[in-house]
Amino acid sequence: MDYLIGGTDKLVLDKKLLKRMEEIKALPTEDKERVYYFIDMAITYNKTKKAYSR
Repeated sequence: MDYLIGGTDKLVLDKKLLKRMEEIKALPTEDKERVYYFIDMAITYNKTKKAYSR
């Protein structure tokens, strides 16, 4: 929706990802923070791995 009204320039087409995002949104705040922590950890790990593989 944000993409359609100009709120973002990124379009998410992955239905599995959208479903997961909806499920995360419904979690209690404390559980959401845990999920975000693990997502951030995975992103950081992969960025670091990519940086050191050069």
